Amino acid sequence: MKKHLEVVGALIVEKGRVFAAKRGESRYPYVAHKYELVGGKIEAGESPEAALVREVREELGADIRILRPYALVRHEYPDFTITLHVYRCAFLTEYKNTEHESLRWLSLCDLREEEWAPADAPVVRALREGKLSYSD
Repeated sequence: MKKHLEVVGALIVEKGRVFAAKRGESRYPYVAHKYELVGGKIEAGESPEAALVREVREELGADIRILRPYALVRHEYPDFTITLHVYRCAFLTEYKNTEHESLRWLSLCDLREEEWAPADAPVVRALREGKLSYSD
């Protein structure tokens, strides 16, 4: 049986652009050099919201405000499965790149599912299909 992970991701949208973190090398080639939402694993005894605040602080040195839940995605990778809890968030402070290949603000009209980690692709699809307004 594959390992199952509970993970969180921050969907941050400002002025029609989505905040994207590009992964570097990975032992899993299907996520290497792909964009993803900032976030990570939920630790034992941690709420998804607390995990997201912690992960963004660890990955970007930034504080966020969680606005509301956005999506729940279940995805099966070849080596493990995940349940991804996605929350709409906003930056409260500046951020810095501490571990990703790059950080970018991508226009909603320029989002390409194939450039994203497969588990994040349904979120990108929803954004491209207009399931998030610019004022949202």
